[in-house]
Amino acid sequence: MPRESKKARIARMHQEYEQLCVEISDPKCALNFNSPFELLVATVLSAQTTDKRVNMVTPELFGEYPGPAELAAANPEHVEDIIRTIGFFRTKARNIIGLSHELCVRFGGEVPADMASLVSLPGVGRKTANVVLGNAFGVPGFPVDTHVIRVTGRLRWRSDWASPSPDPVAIEREVTACFPPEEWTDLSHRLILHGRAICHARKPDCADCPLNDTCPSAFAA
Repeated sequence: MPRESKKARIARMHQEYEQLCVEISDPKCALNFNSPFELLVATVLSAQTTDKRVNMVTPELFGEYPGPAELAAANPEHVEDIIRTIGFFRTKARNIIGLSHELCVRFGGEVPADMASLVSLPGVGRKTANVVLGNAFGVPGFPVDTHVIRVTGRLRWRSDWASPSPDPVAIEREVTACFPPEEWTDLSHRLILHGRAICHARKPDCADCPLNDTCPSAFAA
């Protein structure tokens, strides 16, 4: 197969994204939330577990602790009991109580709407910050999770597609450079949803994939 030029790759990326837009017309965040605070906490809880599982525990959690002030003052063992069914519940309980305390002390009880402030909070990395920025504040953000890493690798949207340990920040930088900022959040959503529905980790459903005509990895994974 001849080496694809950067110009041709970017053109293919846009063609494939247009097809994803047809297949996934109304992408949305799968986490249930009613405020930036709820989304921040839910996203921290979602690490290494499913959004569905998080959505099962957050109604009780936010019923007991509706805001940062309440959660900052929570008994850690009680929070652990509420979120016990999700992975790493002790660490996550400590982090969401800690970030709530920081929100009250440093940000007047409000969730900040900038990357630097968000990643300074306990348990908040760049992926979580991008989720909050894009979905709670409408600030361009491109969350890179395992689905985005896998799908962009198979599609060869990034130069390190063959790397066994790709850098999420490098992926974010390279992919977003090819799309306008206003598309970043929905682009991430669509890649995630495509990864969940079609481009599975172990056995991708290439036969039913709308991108199988152009995907360099079609029927090879």
